[in-house]
Amino acid sequence: MALTLRYAALSDVGRVRKDNQDSGLASDYLLVVADGVGGAVRGDLASSTAVQALRRLDRPAGGDLLEALAGGFHRAHDRIAELVEDDPELEGTSTTITAALFDGSRLAVGHLGDSRAYLFRDGEVSQLTTDHTFVQSLVDEGRITEEEARTHPHRNLILRAVDAIHETDPDLFYVEVAPGDRIMLCSDGCSGVLDNSRLADILGTGTPDFAAVELVRAALEAGTTDNVTAVVADVVEAPDGAEGNGADTAAQTSAAASTGAMLVGAAAELPRNKAPRGLFRGHRSGDTGELEPVPGSEASAGRGLPFLGRRAEPEEDLDPEELRYAPRPPRRWVWLRRLALAVVLLALLGGGLKLGYDWTQRQYFVSADGDDVAIFRGISAEIPGVELATVHERTTVRVASLPEYRARQVRSGIDARDLADARQIVTRLEELVIECEPDPTSGPSSSPTSSPTGSPTGRATGGGRTPAPGPTSAPAPTGSPTASPTASTSTAPPTATPGDPCGEEAP
Repeated sequence: MALTLRYAALSDVGRVRKDNQDSGLASDYLLVVADGVGGAVRGDLASSTAVQALRRLDRPAGGDLLEALAGGFHRAHDRIAELVEDDPELEGTSTTITAALFDGSRLAVGHLGDSRAYLFRDGEVSQLTTDHTFVQSLVDEGRITEEEARTHPHRNLILRAVDAIHETDPDLFYVEVAPGDRIMLCSDGCSGVLDNSRLADILGTGTPDFAAVELVRAALEAGTTDNVTAVVADVVEAPDGAEGNGADTAAQTSAAASTGAMLVGAAAELPRNKAPRGLFRGHRSGDTGELEPVPGSEASAGRGLPFLGRRAEPEEDLDPEELRYAPRPPRRWVWLRRLALAVVLLALLGGGLKLGYDWTQRQYFVSADGDDVAIFRGISAEIPGVELATVHERTTVRVASLPEYRARQVRSGIDARDLADARQIVTRLEELVIECEPDPTSGPSSSPTSSPTGSPTGRATGGGRTPAPGPTSAPAPTGSPTASPTASTSTAPPTATPGDPCGEEAP
């Protein structure tokens, strides 16, 4: 059987709020209600952005409807994240979303937050979605009843929504529909004050347009202080002549059944230059709807208890265990806090660098300054663009005058405990230079040796040897000696002995 939708949508700012942060959409294939969270940080912008992101699904469905809905929720999340990135003042904004995608035979429902979807069939109302709120968790645990949840002081604390931070994880499921069924989506401004019996009375009469108007009027009369949005759609048989089923049937019947997509609430009003006007201002004499309620007044009292949490006017102390589940108040002046944090971090970094540099300037070492030995202040390390050591005192000790091993040490740098220790190192180096310097008085030694010989020719024989006299030799005549001097010069390289500071290696 070919099916189609007859629908209507209506949204009202209410009698207390200055801005309508609800958005709604009704079309041949898509029904959506989004309730913005954030107040001063533009919940209206979040809800209208979500509806516009989901509106891409408003066409004959093909493929997996639940997958398409999940993608729509994800696009809404991404788009809100982009808005917050462009304007940090929007940080904290989010929105609930309840959406139903129709393919001509069944509905795919996606849900996050505390807006609701209902099915009216055979005179009875059944709630299709489950609120993602703190009080709903209490109901599920059996700690409070449904009736008590309606007046619970923390009934508006939501646990899940579409925002710019958390990944979306909507409830997704199918609902089989039949001719005569009526689908209703609404924000909590409606469901929070109308129980199932009252909803059944309204949904059981009139056209979708009449039902939508009556739902909004009844919620306002019941004392809601929130925005109110209702989307109502009847499931009907397609006009005669439509054949086929599923998405093809929906496409064939849309031209005959469609009244055009209906956008309501913030999605229809943005951009605007002034606060929206409600449809039912005349129901309460003297109420302009432009001012926040005064604590203790009829408007703020509502059903006898103040609203708390995300849409609360007066606030009272909340239990810490409950607060950790609730959305935090939007942070203001985000850019100023970030700038202050950056300044503090830079100051800490600069202070740390200054302390480190001051420490290096209390260190000393002995090293080579060109050809000379010098005392340096700082540390023997290199950082591009940063001078960590400077010459503190110059000395008259030349590196070349040091033994090779000590010279290598000096070129590498000899660390000192302090300036006095550095001066002691220089003193030891000076002593080493004096100790290892060659004696200027020492040199080659001559050892002349007179060796008289009996040679008649008087020729001197070298080599420092005197021929042994033979048995017949006679002593040379006195007064005519023959000199045979022999020079013996011995020059050997110095050798390093263990413990010698002038050697090649240190002892």
